[in-house]
Amino acid sequence: MLLAHKIELRPTKQQADYLDRACGSRRHAFNQLLAHFNQEGVKWSKKAANEKYKELRLEFPWYAEVSQRVTRNTIDDLHNAFTHFFRRVKKGEKAGYPRFKQRGLHDSFSLREKPKFDVDGRTLRIEKLKTKIKMRQELRFTGTPCQVTISKRAGKYFASILVDTQDYDPKAQSNESVGVDFGIKDLAICSNGKTFAANQKLKHSLKRLNRKQRALSRKTKGSNRYAKAKRAVAKLHYRISNQRSAVLHEVSDYLTSRFKIITIENLNVKGMVKNRKLARAVSDAGFGRLRELIEYKAELRGCRIVIADRFFPSSKKCAVQTCNHINDNLTLSDREWRCPKCKTLHDRDYSASLNLDNYGRDTLQLDPKPYARVELDTIRRASMLTA
Repeated sequence: MLLAHKIELRPTKQQADYLDRACGSRRHAFNQLLAHFNQEGVKWSKKAANEKYKELRLEFPWYAEVSQRVTRNTIDDLHNAFTHFFRRVKKGEKAGYPRFKQRGLHDSFSLREKPKFDVDGRTLRIEKLKTKIKMRQELRFTGTPCQVTISKRAGKYFASILVDTQDYDPKAQSNESVGVDFGIKDLAICSNGKTFAANQKLKHSLKRLNRKQRALSRKTKGSNRYAKAKRAVAKLHYRISNQRSAVLHEVSDYLTSRFKIITIENLNVKGMVKNRKLARAVSDAGFGRLRELIEYKAELRGCRIVIADRFFPSSKKCAVQTCNHINDNLTLSDREWRCPKCKTLHDRDYSASLNLDNYGRDTLQLDPKPYARVELDTIRRASMLTA
């Protein structure tokens, strides 16, 4: 099993200079190759890329200051980019032609050969770097490190180490099923009554972010103070991203470690962000990222994921299985509603999670789950505790 562990690095000034030069060499080699194959009449092929790379090594001798694999691996990177481009063209999708790398944006390089790097405790060895780089923590998995990717973000350096390991031990699970309704008011409402509060980390930091961006706009572009102000904005964005990821990992870990069957919605996130009144809140919640985390953790832990049809009326349908009345008059502002057929009072989000759970069990042809209704007062108290 291949698993990656991303660890923050603590390089010295000399080590950071080497990492910056390696990122720069990789970016330069990639752009030179892409510019060559952008010329009219020059067709992409890996063989032609290898020949061009040999010319670049002679033209730019400073490539030799870092490991040769730093620049050599750009051929594989460009090959993957062109492969995906041609695949999308054949399918008639939006193609996305390979783009030039920009300095300071997604700076990184990879070493995909085992002899080129080594992990020893909390230190990382890289070829052509005389000293070992300190890591913030030890490698989480035991096994054989296959490759390392060094990246830089907000002035910090990270090593993503891919390990071939067999020591992954998933947590114990019950055989229960759960339905999960995603929302803005509450991030996730589970059919067992568990509620995760709204994940609006950007909203909470908007004042600080606006202040730092105003300070950046007053600086002269290219000056040292401009670089310092820009780094401050990047650090705040990075902090917000970490805060959001922490909540999403908490939700995904809770679901995949406790339930064998998880039913979630197939949200049209692209359509939701077109609503300019909700766009920021939808993007801040991270629905797409949450679904990715749930799916990959479920695969590791052997859970079954059921994706409800996009047009399944989870919120409008009465959750009492003997009723199943659909309230077509329900609006987005109605947080509670009473079923006109069976007179049951429903919390909109909790009722939707129950319907999703029933949808998943019906899809997998399981025995009907008993309707265990949690009173509205219980839902409100749970929401207050998690807020």
